Amino acid sequence: MRVYIEGVGLCGPGLDGWAASIPVLTDPQHHVWAPTRVPPSKLLPANERRRAVQTVRLALAVGTEAFVAAGRDPSETAAVFASSGGDGETIHEILSVLASLNRELSPTRFHNSVHNTPAGYWGIATASRAPAGSLCCHDDSFAAGLLEAVVQAIVEQYAVALIAYDVQYPAPLSDVRPIGAAFAVALLLTPMPTKAALAGVDLRLQPKSSAASATPVPAAALETLRQTTPAARSLPLLAALACRVEATVTIDYLADMALVLDITPISTDLMPEVCGLERVAR
Repeated sequence: MRVYIEGVGLCGPGLDGWAASIPVLTDPQHHVWAPTRVPPSKLLPANERRRAVQTVRLALAVGTEAFVAAGRDPSETAAVFASSGGDGETIHEILSVLASLNRELSPTRFHNSVHNTPAGYWGIATASRAPAGSLCCHDDSFAAGLLEAVVQAIVEQYAVALIAYDVQYPAPLSDVRPIGAAFAVALLLTPMPTKAALAGVDLRLQPKSSAASATPVPAAALETLRQTTPAARSLPLLAALACRVEATVTIDYLADMALVLDITPISTDLMPEVCGLERVAR
């Protein structure tokens, strides 16, 4: 299955947007670990921005960045939202209230706890009537979301945005479900090449026994992020896009499968040695 990537959005620790993160992804020495900074979204009125939970703010930030880069209208574009668990802070607060003597729960907390909350905010903020879905697949949520978005783009022959995000849980939930850091990525996928396309991606689903191990990233801190934050499984793909080199990236999917991505940039300006990646012979 072949798709093209038109736009990218990125937000994570020391990764302040796609453009600012390209030097970090091409040369790991540029990465400085810092708490994830989520820019305020202009899509929401001030009151709504204050009430929006972290998953919503992450999704809106990276989604907006990817659509601006692609030059597409989000109100007319399908979207797939993927997260391994939803908004941890909201879930923690609901459980804390239910465990207390005063069990009066704010309706706002409830509607912010459901898994498709970011998709709902996105649809309202962009006035979108295009199809939107939300899915969860534990640690493999990014891979599941990517597979879903690619299949939709090819079968329906329209552009699809993949927006994947994860946030940390407060203690004591973090003891049983640790997440490395708040992280989000958005990819604008199309079934045909366009003037905005950054790269083509051939995706195939293989048994894990016949696929290479999951592709790491050279920077130690980013590799730790990849291993501990499900949405950050996207980092090897993002590194290949930033380096503009032909590369093959493997992402684990379920216990016995893997997604293998053959990435072909539209232009190749950087040498693979800069990025710590091997050029793929075609």
